[in-house]
Amino acid sequence: MKAVHFLVASVFLALASSLASASDPSPLQDFCVAINDTKNVFVNGKFCKDPKLATPKDFFFSGLHIPQKTSNPVGSTVTPVNVVQILGLNTLGISLARIDYEPYGQNPPHTHPRASEILFVQEGTLYVGFVTSNPENKLFTKVLNKGDVFVFPVGLIHFQFNIGKTNAVAFAALSSQNPGVITIANAIFKSDPPINPDVLAKAFQLDQNVVKSLQAKFWWDNN
Repeated sequence: MKAVHFLVASVFLALASSLASASDPSPLQDFCVAINDTKNVFVNGKFCKDPKLATPKDFFFSGLHIPQKTSNPVGSTVTPVNVVQILGLNTLGISLARIDYEPYGQNPPHTHPRASEILFVQEGTLYVGFVTSNPENKLFTKVLNKGDVFVFPVGLIHFQFNIGKTNAVAFAALSSQNPGVITIANAIFKSDPPINPDVLAKAFQLDQNVVKSLQAKFWWDNN
């Protein structure tokens, strides 16, 4: 009888293992609509070149040490190093970014739908945080100084704010070759076409004219 129980348990474990290994890969872009026409093919990620044709250039990027201009409405600039900049990152599940902040500049609330992030502060003092999902919506914050590290879990809204009087620089490592980014305010107030103001007015408990003003401001300031 023990042998039978062991056999049954082994079968269930094998099935579970098989199902786990057969799961679909995570998406590497916002969506990938299936088609029957093979003339217009788009894969989840990027096509791979023949390994024999790979060169060191496929795994190289230069210039991440160069400070970037931050003269924009939010006072920060992100320099990504993902599969677009380094083709050799394809299928490796990692990427990098440099963020420059002017005094009191911020990397505004945003999410990475396909990646967790670990942030390292090279210079300056940053107030950072993330908010958990509904219904708790708990805020986790920390003031980071030079040499400090903070983690933002995948998909959660997070931000960085330079509370210092000098420029700040941080580097972020992300767990996807193409982590994606959704800046909350831009997505809501600068969608194309615009979201119906009635929807946003009710969602944010605002007067419709305030919503229209915000939509106009985002279109004006970001164009």
